[in-house]
Amino acid sequence: MVDYRQTGYGAPASTAGAAMDLGLRSYMLGVYNYMALGLVVTAAAAYGLFSASFVEANGQIVGLTSLGATIFTGPLMWVLMLAPFAFVLVLSFGINRLSAGTAQILFWAFAAVMGASLSSIFAVYAGGSIFRVFLITAGMFGAMSLWGYTTKRDLTSMGSFLTMGLFGIIIASLVNLFMQSDAISWAVSVLGVVIFVGLTAYDTQKIKESYYEGDEQGLATKKQVMGALSLYLDFINLFLMLLRLIGDRR
Repeated sequence: MVDYRQTGYGAPASTAGAAMDLGLRSYMLGVYNYMALGLVVTAAAAYGLFSASFVEANGQIVGLTSLGATIFTGPLMWVLMLAPFAFVLVLSFGINRLSAGTAQILFWAFAAVMGASLSSIFAVYAGGSIFRVFLITAGMFGAMSLWGYTTKRDLTSMGSFLTMGLFGIIIASLVNLFMQSDAISWAVSVLGVVIFVGLTAYDTQKIKESYYEGDEQGLATKKQVMGALSLYLDFINLFLMLLRLIGDRR
């Protein structure tokens, strides 16, 4: 009897499939590495600016340094808050015109600026609480990203629904800037957790499907950066929503 597994007809397909799997794993690992390092940069920038801007005594914030007064009591505060959006817009709409190296630099700069804009959370929430919520976020994010990577279900329709929900909570948040309603804030946070948990799975599947073995290195790197940006934003927003719900204030 002829063992067809040993013939030349089956080998190329098998080898190609193995190469595809290896390439996809390497591609996704690159995305997760960019995202994880981005979070490290964000955490370092956030805590660094907090330490340089706030005066702390016995676990309580008692004042601002001269740097803190300059940043958090003047127009620079708004610049700091809006700067991350500018980076996202540049990366999202200009990625095709950027080189891979420029895209990487902009991503690291974005992560640092985002960290600076989030530095005040250390003045509002206890450090232990922030760390605890970060671990909870990491667990939820990891579970949903794994599901998004492994599921055979097409998540496109779910992604469209979640995107509409995202616009809804953005509008509600803007309205609540004027109303200052605790009930609306709580509802936005709960819905935000649901939406960003779902978007984590959807974005992971979308990033996985964006992999193409024939991409040249520069294009592959830019796709990895944009994938990392999507997952980074899912993680940060999920973290902030959970912090509002279960974080312990100082």
